[in-house]
Amino acid sequence: MEPRLLVTFLVALTFSPFVQSLVRHYKLSVVLKNTTKLCTTKSIVIVNGQFPGPTLYAREDDTVVVRVTNHVKYNVTIHWHGIKQIQTGWADGPAYVTQCPIQPGQSFVYNFTITGQRGTLLWHAHITWLRATVHGAIVILPKRGIPYPFPKPDKEKIIILGEWWKSDVEAVINQASISGLPPNISDAHTINGHPGQVPGCTSQGYTLHVESGKTYLLRIINAALNDELFFKIAGHKLTVVEADASYVKPFEIDTIFLSPGQTTNVLLTSNQIVGKYLIAVTPFMDAPIGFDNVTSFATLRYKNTRQPYPKTILTTIPALNATPLTFHFIDSLRSLNSKDYPTRVPLTVDHSLFFVITVGLNPCDTCLQGIKLVSAINNITFVMPTTSLLEAHYYKIKGAFTDDFPAYPPVAFNYTGTQPANIQTNNGTRLYRLSFNSTVQIVLQGTAMIAPENHPFHLHGYNFFVVGQGLGNFDPLKDPLSFNLVDPVERNTIGVPNAGWVAIRFRADNPGIWFLHCHLEVHTTWGLKMAFIVDNGNGPNETLPPPPNDLPRC
Repeated sequence: MEPRLLVTFLVALTFSPFVQSLVRHYKLSVVLKNTTKLCTTKSIVIVNGQFPGPTLYAREDDTVVVRVTNHVKYNVTIHWHGIKQIQTGWADGPAYVTQCPIQPGQSFVYNFTITGQRGTLLWHAHITWLRATVHGAIVILPKRGIPYPFPKPDKEKIIILGEWWKSDVEAVINQASISGLPPNISDAHTINGHPGQVPGCTSQGYTLHVESGKTYLLRIINAALNDELFFKIAGHKLTVVEADASYVKPFEIDTIFLSPGQTTNVLLTSNQIVGKYLIAVTPFMDAPIGFDNVTSFATLRYKNTRQPYPKTILTTIPALNATPLTFHFIDSLRSLNSKDYPTRVPLTVDHSLFFVITVGLNPCDTCLQGIKLVSAINNITFVMPTTSLLEAHYYKIKGAFTDDFPAYPPVAFNYTGTQPANIQTNNGTRLYRLSFNSTVQIVLQGTAMIAPENHPFHLHGYNFFVVGQGLGNFDPLKDPLSFNLVDPVERNTIGVPNAGWVAIRFRADNPGIWFLHCHLEVHTTWGLKMAFIVDNGNGPNETLPPPPNDLPRC
């Protein structure tokens, strides 16, 4: 068997006489492991011998120290998705953005403090397609003595949704890069590593055990590479209380919607007739393009059910193109905006950016047909550097990037109408510079070019407020009049509607280099990404510290 990538979490708690926060130490080892658990025998990259990987537990204001050791043939990095990394940008994790990758046989210690956050997030590999199997949950508990702003659950459960390929995902993307065509779609969706009843798979599926009359907090994570997903439990309502580790005004619904990288906490009360109930995870796609349309099943099972167990109670599943359902769910999300959890949405804007998302065709001498599919923001297909952007910025290394990323597309057109005649893009490692503490509004505009679909965008280093969204072309005169500046939901990942737009706002109060990219891995591979430079402010609390001594080298 090939060497495996293991991550071991060793917890050590250290109390300070002045600060009640803790230092939590973890060791993660990345390894290759042979598995027959899912569909076929093959080696997969995993952490600490687990798939999904181990859960990282912490409390608000804890300092987390994680030593990652690479025991596989691939370069590796780990991104702590949604952790704001205040003054710890060196620990953010995206390869060639904030660090060079951890090479085979090497280790790196990630050290960061969780400031002003509590809830559910995820960690995952942030290089090539390794996050297909290298991912796990982050659970941030409130400070001791601080209750949840909703009824205390009797128990908590983690549910991680993913995708599964019968073949090596690195081989899948490498083959696509050579051909210039889209990569093969996944073979199954998974629930806590189980695909359910999928032909050719040996797994019996995941079972969620519950007791009658109990309330459960379900921490649901979409760790899939490329698919947005619906989640539904037959016969049961779900009360949504949190999105992306930000509390929301509770509301009841029977189906939730998550884009890759998003998390949602819901309260489930086991108040139905004792029995077995189907849990369904189904994909969302409102465009006629290839995608994994396999539904994954699990079972909610009441304890103390008599033998023989009754027949599983089924449910209806959403249509693949249930766009109204996704809009209803997203529109229902509102921040608490309470005394304890105020909503500090910027009311004025220093940088007003209009980012148009496109898919194009560029020449490719090595590709089979002489062209390749690419993605772009404002017609810039992002080219990854060969050294860390953050190091280049910190040490003022010339030639790694420019800071002239366009605030608007070079040519305006009917973004949701007829495709332009010229769909070739420009390549470049171009960043956009923000002064410290400036306020930013980004309107992300989807288009109807080649393969239109939802694009879940993730911003590193910050949460943002989703102040508006709509279908069609954004109208800069009319649409801002309906922006929600009172209680918009606070997130780190948001879907840009197919042939529509979304507007977000944040305050640039964390110096460093921060990635903005589509969280569909296929589009990130095609270049649908950019990065911000946030300059230092005044004094040490507003200045990026120097890098750690063990920062990997390229």
